[in-house]
Amino acid sequence: MKIESPVEMKGAAEAEDIDPDTLSRRLQEGRVVIPFNVRHEGVVPKAIGEGMTVKVNANIGTSRDLIDPDLELEKVRTAVEYGTDAIMDLSTGGDIGDIRRKVLAACRLPVGTVPIYEAICRSADRGGPMAMTEDDLFEVIESHARDGVDFMTLHCGVTNDSIEVLMRANRTTGVVSRGGAMLAAWMHENGAENPLYKNYDHLLDIAREYGFALSLGDGLRPGSISDATDAPQVKELMILGELVKRAREGGVQAMVEGPGHVPLDQIEMNVRLEKAVCNGAPFYVLGPLVCDVATGYDHIAGAIGGALAAYHGADFLCYVTPSEHLSLPTIDDVREGVVASRIAAHAADVARGKSRDWDDDMSRARRSFDWERMFDLCVDPKKAREYRERAGSGDSETCTMCGEFCAMKMIDRLLRG
Repeated sequence: MKIESPVEMKGAAEAEDIDPDTLSRRLQEGRVVIPFNVRHEGVVPKAIGEGMTVKVNANIGTSRDLIDPDLELEKVRTAVEYGTDAIMDLSTGGDIGDIRRKVLAACRLPVGTVPIYEAICRSADRGGPMAMTEDDLFEVIESHARDGVDFMTLHCGVTNDSIEVLMRANRTTGVVSRGGAMLAAWMHENGAENPLYKNYDHLLDIAREYGFALSLGDGLRPGSISDATDAPQVKELMILGELVKRAREGGVQAMVEGPGHVPLDQIEMNVRLEKAVCNGAPFYVLGPLVCDVATGYDHIAGAIGGALAAYHGADFLCYVTPSEHLSLPTIDDVREGVVASRIAAHAADVARGKSRDWDDDMSRARRSFDWERMFDLCVDPKKAREYRERAGSGDSETCTMCGEFCAMKMIDRLLRG
């Protein structure tokens, strides 16, 4: 792989505090990706992969039931404010192209999309979603690239062979990936192979021309813990491993998307499996959610799984919001999702020997009762300040939890003797 401008490489290396030559080597090996479309002006480069800090993505986007582009742009601003590393626009309602271009103009972070959504939506408006043609899909992909999209989720591993495995699997939740389901339904209706798999070399040509990264989607990811690490998931992963190899040979950056719903005891194995099958390609996981009953609190279930997955080598966490499985997220849901995933990513970074100074600075601020410094260091300063102030702050040093029985104050007196 090659990043054309040394500016992007230098910026990403400085952000990671890593030698540019080391970063360049991992990039050429395909173990790191830097999603960066030269048509996305002013984008801040983010290195994702082996030896890098764990990154977080936030999803936004309209649905056909709720079309409010201004609301989605406010979600972008909120996600950026609370520290996301990337944005994905998953819009399926309204003028999808116009929304995408507004998101790209408003966001200096890498922006990703899922082109199959727009291709199917266009066809639905013309006479039915299954009327989409291969040319329709590739026309949409190229339009996203021209607009400046930095990475695209493309479900290339949903093939006739992997669907055959799916049909024999007797899954609890079938297919939960929207893009995967769209492609599987289209393939069945048209008696055809997946255009993204069939025409993969053409896809690589487009990616190479515009410089966007492939995010090879897990269209058959498990949507319940009972389906985790089953035959369809593994079959798709094996196909993606071959496609990663072809992308590298073609000079195109590629990362691999992963589950989904995975119980704690299978997370390490899932990460190790992806790294082995895909020869160290960056792993982008949705959560993973470690149980199926956290509805309304799925951001917590996802953060638990994300921390463990990242500790074992996952590189990129797609946030999960409290409204997962229930509704389109609100601005508050976006904030909660970003914060939860950032905590998960940071916890993994600390355990992997990175970013520890941040925590040490917080501990010193606590020891000295420096509340303003504590607020500055918080993942969510506004929420911390609200909690401090909502029931009165006690004296200038202690909080209302302990008051005069503050452990640190008592021991400080003892040590000062």
